[in-house]
Amino acid sequence: MILTVTPNPSLDRTYELPGLNRGAVLRATADRVDPGGKGVNVSRAVAAAGHRTVAVAPLGGPEGALLASLLGEHGIEAAGVPIAGSTRVNITLVEQDGTLTKVNAPGPDITPAEAERLLDTVRVRSAGADWIACCGSLPRGLPPQWYAELVARGHRAGVRIALDTSGAALMAALHERPDVIKPNTQELSEAVGRPLATVGEALKAAQELCDLGARSVLASLGAVGQLLVEPSGAYFAVARVDAVRSDVGAGDASLAGFLSAGGTGRAALSAAVAHGAAAVQLPGSAMPTPADLDPSAVVTTADVPLDLALTERSP
Repeated sequence: MILTVTPNPSLDRTYELPGLNRGAVLRATADRVDPGGKGVNVSRAVAAAGHRTVAVAPLGGPEGALLASLLGEHGIEAAGVPIAGSTRVNITLVEQDGTLTKVNAPGPDITPAEAERLLDTVRVRSAGADWIACCGSLPRGLPPQWYAELVARGHRAGVRIALDTSGAALMAALHERPDVIKPNTQELSEAVGRPLATVGEALKAAQELCDLGARSVLASLGAVGQLLVEPSGAYFAVARVDAVRSDVGAGDASLAGFLSAGGTGRAALSAAVAHGAAAVQLPGSAMPTPADLDPSAVVTTADVPLDLALTERSP
């Protein structure tokens, strides 16, 4: 069972448009609403793969009630923590050429009492969990050390922790040695304080984060591929993608594939890339099912292409 923690969940509304013209009245050609937030997306992908998952999140207002209802429709057990504020709504505009415009709301303020109830809910619901996936930005009211406290409590309970966040929250949590962290290229660059131009530079940055406390690093390098750095070595994987429809939630699908496949080694990396490649070919923030996956399109190797530029696209 994979338990996910999403401190700042959302309702994700996606509109597909012929084009985006500022100041005009636009008519969508298609629209959808999905339960959102990085951890929620991980739960959706885990459930789509047929595994059990519990989604812990603060939920408030009619938006929170709708999010919980949508989770149930996806076969996900929602462990909602009631809050006084309302769950945020995020908007994604998708143009015909694949260009995405995203508007993410800041989210509600979380009180100290609500924050403690959230941690306690994780403690209670993580019994029997194989992984706790802690994902996304922290809402107003939660300090950067909040994830570090969650990682420490999870480890004391004997549960492995996957962490997908950035900035001060990531750096604070490294001291508690999360079992895997999942930065993208920008987050990896920010963590080491310098730009990254090649896969080799990304590899060095990932190794530095391991030195700071991460037990392994699963780095999403966009269309170039993904990099896994762990005690057994470093691995690189890339997948063929015929057409990108939406990259919203693709990284979350990758993390779900990685954890569902054990969370370590080449096979888990291959599963991560297969899930991410499938996700970008689906509309909105839809998560892939096993029928959407194409493992034959994934190439995984221990020979990391150090000189490959991070701006290059995969075949």
